[in-house]
Amino acid sequence: MDGTSLLIGLLFGSIGFVYLSYGRKLRRMVPLGAGILMCVVPYLVSNNYAVVGICLTLMAAPLVFKQ
Repeated sequence: MDGTSLLIGLLFGSIGFVYLSYGRKLRRMVPLGAGILMCVVPYLVSNNYAVVGICLTLMAAPLVFKQ
């Protein structure tokens, strides 16, 4: 891993943790799932552009799929 991928992983992992906490507190599945996936995606995908695209899509998911 290079420095860029570490910073991207840290950024989206932190945002994912906030989504995870928010979804767990309010018992909403969409932010909870998005938070879990944002914490895991940087470890599974090695391309930085793909990680950014996937995580930005996951960040928009709770806004699009309101319960």
